[in-house]
Amino acid sequence: MHSEAMLVTRGLTRRFGGLVAVNAVDFDVKPGEIHAILGPNGAGKSTLINLLSGEIPPSEGEILFRDQPIQGKSVRQTARLGIGRSHQKTNIFPRLTCLQNCQLAARVHMGGIFASWRSRAHARMVDERAREVLETCHLMARADTPAADMSYGEQRQLQIAMVLATAPSLMLLDEPMAGMGHEETAQVTTLLERLSDRYTLVLIEHDMDSVFRLADRITVMVDGCVLESGPTEQIRRSEKVRDVYLGRHHEEATA
Repeated sequence: MHSEAMLVTRGLTRRFGGLVAVNAVDFDVKPGEIHAILGPNGAGKSTLINLLSGEIPPSEGEILFRDQPIQGKSVRQTARLGIGRSHQKTNIFPRLTCLQNCQLAARVHMGGIFASWRSRAHARMVDERAREVLETCHLMARADTPAADMSYGEQRQLQIAMVLATAPSLMLLDEPMAGMGHEETAQVTTLLERLSDRYTLVLIEHDMDSVFRLADRITVMVDGCVLESGPTEQIRRSEKVRDVYLGRHHEEATA
């Protein structure tokens, strides 16, 4: 893991009317690491991911990706720079097969929906990319299966495969294990461990066992602000973080 940051935010702020969802956040991600973002509901985690992926513009502050400012760029522009993003809710095309979903993602990234129709070589590149990511996500056996006929856990893995099809260097994953059972969670955790050898990951996840197993560093957010950020063991031992998750301050106040 390199020491220089791949992505940096400085004073990143997002307001929705009178609500400050992300408040002057300084955040960085190093190449090759898994950086988890934790916090209670309403802490600003998903809003931060939306800012990093270009889905919403910041009200203030800057975002640097490989030392270049990217705040205000669109989702497509951000993706072309190498930032891929999965959503908390499964975002796939249920009537398309597993392979077709990945082909579509690869096609859009590699020159637009119509580009592969103009060139057999381009179509072959799209197909090779789609099959490669299905292999990576252990979904090749389901290549010809309509996404609607796949299990929920497989659909979540397919969403990760679709992000991989866009050839990202940085992946933003918003609760990739949401709604899964124990076995499916273990499968996705193992997949993310394998991906960390080749990709840099930013992860929002509520499954604490998976977070502590996967993350190199953790940033904890509360009320739109960074409460604490550091190596996983530091966060695991942090009294401040324990107070947030266990509500000790509230218990002491009412004792």
